Amino acid sequence: MKRVTLIAALLACSVVPLAPVVARAEDHAEQQSTTEAPRKVLNRVVPAYPALARTMNVRGVVKIEAVVAPNGTVKSVEVKGGHPLLIQSAETAVRKWKWQTGQHESREIIEMKFDADK
Repeated sequence: MKRVTLIAALLACSVVPLAPVVARAEDHAEQQSTTEAPRKVLNRVVPAYPALARTMNVRGVVKIEAVVAPNGTVKSVEVKGGHPLLIQSAETAVRKWKWQTGQHESREIIEMKFDADK
């Protein structure tokens, strides 16, 4: 009986943390459908390929959400996914990007692809 209760408690704990993530993803999709198109990037800085990542032939995509101020500068950056060796370089580059001005701040999703062959 104790084993069944323990297993049920472990299953409940492993499922509960997933619920807020799904809700946020749905909220984000709903928010994007009701707002205008993404802002145009005026100045895009290409990230440097980290030497260690190149040596190890690490490839991948880093997904970042940037909060862009009304004046077009990056207010904050949140990494949504990617290889740990590539994240810092992508984050540094996105912080230097400039967008067209807008009436209010916006959230922009950026995916940066790193390929060791290029």
